[in-house]
Amino acid sequence: MGILKEFQEFAVKGNVLDMAVGIIIGGAFGTIVKSLVDDVIMPPIGKLMGNVDFSDLFINLGEVQHESLAAAREAGTPVIAYGQFLNNVISFLIVAWAVFLLVKAMNSFKKKQEAAPAAPPAPTKDQVLLTEIRDLLAKKA
Repeated sequence: MGILKEFQEFAVKGNVLDMAVGIIIGGAFGTIVKSLVDDVIMPPIGKLMGNVDFSDLFINLGEVQHESLAAAREAGTPVIAYGQFLNNVISFLIVAWAVFLLVKAMNSFKKKQEAAPAAPPAPTKDQVLLTEIRDLLAKKA
């Protein structure tokens, strides 16, 4: 029973829950980035390069020629799909840049937190009482 209790304590810790939320949001962010690359960034680049669809660029390693990557894969022909690789590299760079900006913002925020001087602690009851006694003695003298 000890290992189950230990696992329960581990699984319920805030860090594990934060990590789970991060993974879920990261998956959704990955979907957005994939759409950004495939649907927004690559079509204009392909248009500028003579109506090239990067996702359909491939090197055929088989004997039979195919019109598209999908047709080659359907036929079971070995291919090097370098167009999809380029899309994935661009997706990775976008995600890496976004994570870099997030980490940079968090570090900047952390530095501001550390640089701000902490408020002095409130005086204790003893200190307040001693200050009052001092002030009364000063008035009498």
